[in-house]
Amino acid sequence: MKRLLLIGIGAGDPDHLTFQAAKAIAATDVFLLVDKGEAKHDLSQLRHDLIAAHARDPYRIVEARDPERDRTAPAYTAAVENWRSRRAQIYKSFITDELADGQTGALLVWGDPALYDSTLAALDEVEAEFEHEVIPGISSVSALTARHRVPLTQVGRPVHITTGRRLAAEGTTADDVLVMLDAACAFTEAADDFHIYWGAYLGTPDEILISGPVTEVADQIRAARTEARTRKGWIMDTYLLRRTPPNAES
Repeated sequence: MKRLLLIGIGAGDPDHLTFQAAKAIAATDVFLLVDKGEAKHDLSQLRHDLIAAHARDPYRIVEARDPERDRTAPAYTAAVENWRSRRAQIYKSFITDELADGQTGALLVWGDPALYDSTLAALDEVEAEFEHEVIPGISSVSALTARHRVPLTQVGRPVHITTGRRLAAEGTTADDVLVMLDAACAFTEAADDFHIYWGAYLGTPDEILISGPVTEVADQIRAARTEARTRKGWIMDTYLLRRTPPNAES
């Protein structure tokens, strides 16, 4: 049986790689690297660096270009499903054409493959005989809260993990809201009693961290986000919105 490993490699710091992930890389015969283009070359380079540091000869690297996703389509869900299906075809070709029976292939996935990632869903569409295993990684959520030195959860309070798109449509639905990617800066509409812990390029040399009451730091975050995206050509950010208890100042 062909075997496929989904290896979480962390949010961007090479030291985020766990011992389990390093062992999985060492056990891999063929790696599939899905490239997002020249603008994100540094992301691709980190994958190459991790393989060079932990893989064992002989191994091969197969590269493919990530399909473009239509970000202007009004039907967001349909556009994502179409993009995911095209990714599934890349995975199928890798499994059927690049892996021999008994070999192990690997996908190096940012953060944790089980949190806010499309790889598992795309593999569900692959019509091929293989078994797969998920190696958890340090997610951007863990990196964010660690860098800001705050816990993700509060005693007796739920955390809602959502997207910027859903936050804009639904507003804050809990006292603690974790938002994954927000191109429209929907946090600016949060109530006055919310504090924000924001981070971009977490775990990388370009990391940016800003925190404070939303009403005080919203413009600073928006400006930093715009400048960084213009300079690098892309941005990945995450933030935690936390309602300030009424007695927090007393």
